[in-house]
Amino acid sequence: MTTTADLPVPVPELEDRALACATRLRDASEVLLVSHIDADGLTSAAIAARALERAGIPFETAFENQLDADAITAIAATGHDTVLFTDFGSGQLDLITEHKNTFTPVIADHHQPADAETEYHLNPLLVGIDGASELSGAGASYTLARALETNDTDNRDLAALAVVGAVGDMQDTDGELTGANRAIVAEGIEAGVLEEQSDLALYGRQTRPLPKLLEYSNAVYIPGITNDQRGSVELLSGLAIDLKQDGEWRTWVDLSGEERQTVVSALVECALKRGVGPDSIEDLVATTYTLVAEPAGTELRDASEFSTLLNATARYDRADVGLAVCLGNRDAALDRARTLLETHRRNISEGLQLVKTEGVTTETHIQWFDAGTRIRETIVGIVAGMALGAENVDRGRPIVAFAEKSETETKVSARGSHALVDRGLDLSVVMQRASSAVGGDGGGHDVAAGATIPIGQQAAFIKHADRIVSDQLDS
Repeated sequence: MTTTADLPVPVPELEDRALACATRLRDASEVLLVSHIDADGLTSAAIAARALERAGIPFETAFENQLDADAITAIAATGHDTVLFTDFGSGQLDLITEHKNTFTPVIADHHQPADAETEYHLNPLLVGIDGASELSGAGASYTLARALETNDTDNRDLAALAVVGAVGDMQDTDGELTGANRAIVAEGIEAGVLEEQSDLALYGRQTRPLPKLLEYSNAVYIPGITNDQRGSVELLSGLAIDLKQDGEWRTWVDLSGEERQTVVSALVECALKRGVGPDSIEDLVATTYTLVAEPAGTELRDASEFSTLLNATARYDRADVGLAVCLGNRDAALDRARTLLETHRRNISEGLQLVKTEGVTTETHIQWFDAGTRIRETIVGIVAGMALGAENVDRGRPIVAFAEKSETETKVSARGSHALVDRGLDLSVVMQRASSAVGGDGGGHDVAAGATIPIGQQAAFIKHADRIVSDQLDS
């Protein structure tokens, strides 16, 4: 078999690591592919699965919400000689290496590595690339997929899924994908599976009726429009465009270029009149990523909407459905995913309403809320991130959210902003240290991280977290 070892992978800094990982996978008798369950994890798994399949490498797939000691012990007990971890594994290296005599780990991840070493480790942080903003887990998996190519295969079509993963991991927060992600976008465009363009930075351009597009957007808070159904309808009704077709509200993608410009102009004028600053108004336009092979007007066409669909499957214990959709199942799996998405949206809406009604508790440097059992632990981080942009929640402080995970454990999710990261915030460190201080475990990224702590330790955790954030921001 002729490999592409003489051809560069999309991220040159990771080429040697990617090729070493690919060689190990080819030498394996069978691979167990284990991945995380969010949008980045599902796309990571789909990319790896397709690449292994094309390379003729036998594999099985499994998912874990949390890769803890018990999960790793169970993985070791499967008897596979090689285990490929995607979108996690780096932060659990200390636990994984305890089983080095049982299986060989191959890791394609972007989270902060634990203090341990392993031979086959593909992670942007190891080569000076920011894993929180420049390369996602799906991007690491895609880099590995390119290294797994032969002269008879071309995995660049998988770039579309890598972009979905990066967007799902919020790596386009500043309006576009940057860093090593740019090379993947370029390969996707070259392969004919992606398009990028500047467009309105509101979620739901493919599927949401126009009034809901404006009402539910949190990209920029516009008084009288955001979270205001009547205001959104009134703004649109005053424009000289047809808002409905065959009795149904049109969507953004239904509009012509001229009609879109009319809406944008009206939205900008409204924002200025209601005191929105010029810098915020610039955030109304961003780079969007379109999966051109998918049908127009569907969730699968837009990277942001696709990622939300995937989150909806895994957050409700159906990672298998999300993987099937990523791998092209457009029948039963897609129908099931859409049903889960409706449930997901309803639960997030109810979660946000809970935060809005009960508010947050403000400490010196952080703010927090405890949802108990009222928000699922699998979506409390999403609610926290969305609440950070809501009215009456301070964007200048990180937000910490608690939700009951079991009778003995509490899930902790933390979200910040890139402005806070620029000032020194690193939530992965906050979660790791604060959770460790109360007998838990945590980690993640500088702008978004999580932990699991013993139930009843919330107050102590907040005390430690507030102190650590104080040290970071005041240093």
